[in-house]
Amino acid sequence: MNFTTIDFETANPNYASVCAIGWTTVRDGRIEQQGSWLCRPPAGHRQFNSRNVQIHGISAATVAAEPTFEDRIPDLLALLSNGLPVIAHNAKFDMNVLRQALAACSRSHDVATHYCTMEWSRILLPELPKHRLPNVCEHYDIKLGNHHEAGSDALAAAKIALCLAKTAGAATIAELDATATRRRYRHYG
Repeated sequence: MNFTTIDFETANPNYASVCAIGWTTVRDGRIEQQGSWLCRPPAGHRQFNSRNVQIHGISAATVAAEPTFEDRIPDLLALLSNGLPVIAHNAKFDMNVLRQALAACSRSHDVATHYCTMEWSRILLPELPKHRLPNVCEHYDIKLGNHHEAGSDALAAAKIALCLAKTAGAATIAELDATATRRRYRHYG
């Protein structure tokens, strides 16, 4: 099982305002690499909203000496161009953040193959009342480090993907997605 998970934190409600990037790379079913970067959001999106700061604890002062998101783009795109499927917990949010932050820097990158552990968990774990990251981590007894720290959330998403694959009896991400898709269509007719 091979994939990369990503997670973004934003400075404000605007998806382009990336202030933290987390990732985990899994190869042969083992966590190979993980980490996170802080960054100053792209120009025009640097206002920090108090609600966002309250959620993740990252402020303008926290990232004042960090590289800009634009400076992080080469490393981020190298990570996303490693040929592995990209997974996020709530991928709709993270993929929109990626697209809009890149667009704010006049860049683009198409992540053609991406998946969502939250969507998979809704299908494969219908008994859970909620499918937020902490809920799914609790279900699988995964220790969630600092929730809303991008690196910790990306690591948790990787562990969730591995657990969901076991639940589905899948050996690859493609098999996991196919199983979830079959169950979704069987459930919704």
